[in-house]
Amino acid sequence: MVTLTAQPSAESRDWKPIVKAFEAVVGKNGVVQRKEELLVYECDGLTSYRQRPAVVVLPRTTEQVAEVVKICDRFNVPFIARGAGTGLSGGALPIENCVLIGTALMNQILEIDLENQRVVVQPGVINNWVTQAVSGAGFYYAPDPSSQIICSIGGNVAENSGGVHCLKYGVTTNHVLGLKLVLPDGSIVDTGSKVPEMPGYDLTGIFVGSEGTLGIATEITLRILKTSEAIHVLLADFTSVEAAGQAVSDIISAGIIPGGMEMMDNFSINAVEDVVATNCYPRDATAILLIELDGLEVEVAANRERVEAICRQNGARNIRTATDPTERLTLWKGRKAAFAAMGKISPDYYVQDGVIPRTKLQYVLREIEALSQKHGYRVANVFHAGDGNLHPLILYNNAVPGQLEEVEALGGDILKLCVEVGGSISGEHGIGADKKCYMSAMFSETDLETMLWVRQVFNPKGLANPEKLFPTPRTCGEAAQSIAATEFPNVDRF
Repeated sequence: MVTLTAQPSAESRDWKPIVKAFEAVVGKNGVVQRKEELLVYECDGLTSYRQRPAVVVLPRTTEQVAEVVKICDRFNVPFIARGAGTGLSGGALPIENCVLIGTALMNQILEIDLENQRVVVQPGVINNWVTQAVSGAGFYYAPDPSSQIICSIGGNVAENSGGVHCLKYGVTTNHVLGLKLVLPDGSIVDTGSKVPEMPGYDLTGIFVGSEGTLGIATEITLRILKTSEAIHVLLADFTSVEAAGQAVSDIISAGIIPGGMEMMDNFSINAVEDVVATNCYPRDATAILLIELDGLEVEVAANRERVEAICRQNGARNIRTATDPTERLTLWKGRKAAFAAMGKISPDYYVQDGVIPRTKLQYVLREIEALSQKHGYRVANVFHAGDGNLHPLILYNNAVPGQLEEVEALGGDILKLCVEVGGSISGEHGIGADKKCYMSAMFSETDLETMLWVRQVFNPKGLANPEKLFPTPRTCGEAAQSIAATEFPNVDRF
């Protein structure tokens, strides 16, 4: 692949002085070199793409990260930050002859300020740890990806992750007040503040979702919320996906904003029950809606009646309600395990992440089924119905030559469909290596050129997470030539 700066080949680079410099910063135990140990880092959650890094470095402090990055800058070595490795777009995928900077050992909660409703953490802190640390005092951290028990805050910041509660409370960027960053030249800067609104450019907002192409976050100031007085979770089952989709639109149109509203199709329901056995999801339902209502007791009670009425008007057969914390967790358990459950019914699955207007939900689901029939691969649908964030899971067998390429084409058609109806190619998984070829379907040449200017300000050498986000000629064909001409003006075209 073309990269911003010409890099020595893996065979020609002398790694001894580089490794020695890393060891002087983090110690020998903080540097991974053995080939069998490097295998652990060759991919993230998108396991169909694999590349072993040359070296892995495991710092523990901001200062160590800065020194490691300075070494990469001095030796002109590309580097990639990695948290828990749960990303699904190849954002932490190594490239040949790179250094992977792992943040797993940076796992300290540095400050808890309940009075001002904020927590300061290192990037390796697991998402769910934040809520666990403050729940006893009646607080929680709202962004909750399905992988929240294993994904890290640093990765959530890089990909601007969402989750079940993003409908009402927003995604990661809405809960990050400030950042301590190590830029690609090794300098340390602070953006944002512990105060929610600051004057000037929103540099924190620029960094959240930049997928490691602008630097590495080493300290993150998060906003936490007070736990609601009442929380009710409703499970409504339907005999058609269209009816469930209409119920979603009607609930929002009625002015009710649930804390979360999720949909699963019959395929997903049965996969979950086979694995998790919640005994809550009716196996004969064509679709189910999980609707969480939170707020004051009187508000939740009133909205619950209205939501039940809307669901029944749209043909809901049964509605089950959980108010006890244990019962609520049981209802959510299956949805949180939906991706993992696919491993029970298929050797491999390829998950996409597109966004559509809610009013287009029924049409898009019909079109996805048509695409499934056209390409000959089963598609299970699990998604954040309230904000239109789809997660179609395409089932296949990677051991069969050619199937990966075919399901990637199907996934691409689904993304193009999302754009055609006024949506987006990503809601929370990011672009990474997986979806960069589809950026030009959503953004104009001028849009992409502007983004590249921003990246070049922070990352002029292109060493921070290269070959991500933006299309390049070798990977994306002729459509990327104009973008590459802007990004790489001094590199020969292929």
